[in-house]
Amino acid sequence: MTEYSKEDPSSIQAMFGSIAKRYDKANAILSLQMHKHWNAKLVKAVSQGEITSFLDLCCGTGDIAFELLKQQHHPRRAFLLDFCPEMLACAKEKAKLFRLDHHFVTYIQGDAQAVPLDDASVSCITIAYGIRNVNQPRQCIKEAFRLLQPGGVFGILELTQPKNSFLRMGHQIYLKAVLPLLGRWLTSNEQAYQYLCNSIHSFIPPDELENLMKHEGFTSTHRHSLCGGIATIITGRKP
Repeated sequence: MTEYSKEDPSSIQAMFGSIAKRYDKANAILSLQMHKHWNAKLVKAVSQGEITSFLDLCCGTGDIAFELLKQQHHPRRAFLLDFCPEMLACAKEKAKLFRLDHHFVTYIQGDAQAVPLDDASVSCITIAYGIRNVNQPRQCIKEAFRLLQPGGVFGILELTQPKNSFLRMGHQIYLKAVLPLLGRWLTSNEQAYQYLCNSIHSFIPPDELENLMKHEGFTSTHRHSLCGGIATIITGRKP
């Protein structure tokens, strides 16, 4: 049985590579299409001001980046970063479905904890469903602060655990008993979805994640619970 651990980034990279081509279909079924609503909420949350340049960390197949870019009528510079080459390949293919020719899109295979871009080089950064898979989440937040221009916004969308005891119990049953089996059926990799379930249980709660953002210098932070806490959006600005 394959062991996946974010302390061994190469194992996580291999895991996402193994499910990349079925990732979108699996997400749609496993989230009951709710992820599209959550993605749109994140894009709306970070689009309150003008976005001139944009970085999507742990971009996966590009859903967040493309949703944001298709709403921008003027040319924008966008960077899509993921450490999994198979995910980036899927993003490049998906980009062909969108009319993005007037934008300048760069794909980067790299680490969200050490992004090969200059200080204060982008006006908006997002990371969706990715920060819990980063070995050092605080370093990722610190890196986002470094990369943002003054006044820039950082938005996190992550799967979390509900606080309501009844909803939490049902959520745990779904994660532990149902999701891995569906993941095996959809992607032939039950262990990958078992890891993803465990990563939700073991990740720090949203209030602690927001506090990390504040500690690293972000101001005007806001935390928004989705679907009773099954997912959470946290945003903050660089002064």
